Amino acid sequence: MRIGRPRLVAMSYQPTDIELKQLIDRYIAQWNEPDPDQRRRLIRQVWAVDAMQVLVNPPQGIRETAAHYGIAFPPLEVRGHDAFDTRVGRAYEMFVAPGEYVFERDGEPVRQPGAAVSFTWVMRNLADGNVAGSGFDVLTFDADARVRTDHQFVA
Repeated sequence: MRIGRPRLVAMSYQPTDIELKQLIDRYIAQWNEPDPDQRRRLIRQVWAVDAMQVLVNPPQGIRETAAHYGIAFPPLEVRGHDAFDTRVGRAYEMFVAPGEYVFERDGEPVRQPGAAVSFTWVMRNLADGNVAGSGFDVLTFDADARVRTDHQFVA
């Protein structure tokens, strides 16, 4: 048995308050970005290479389909930049591109135990300003200040 130095474990990045707001603002900006090339650049700035987003409570249609087949609904996972390009691009096409909605941060991010950060967001109707949807995300960051994990709860 070889005895050596203990293995160093990378700690999660803990941004300053100003950095945290900038990180969350970039996170929101990717969902609203109309230019596909700029959106891809934002995605690579926002997400770690090995990042994962878990949609904890999938849409009702997915839950119903799973139940129909006797399967407990699974959380949906997105992993890697190519998958985020598809996920973020599709959300943009569905909600923002038609000019009906915009995504916004709702309130200030909140630090959680274990170097996690939570925040709420809304999908606002541009015609009347009403909130058409909302969500709550819990993020952790890698050492390069990019999102490592995102557990998203959509209301």
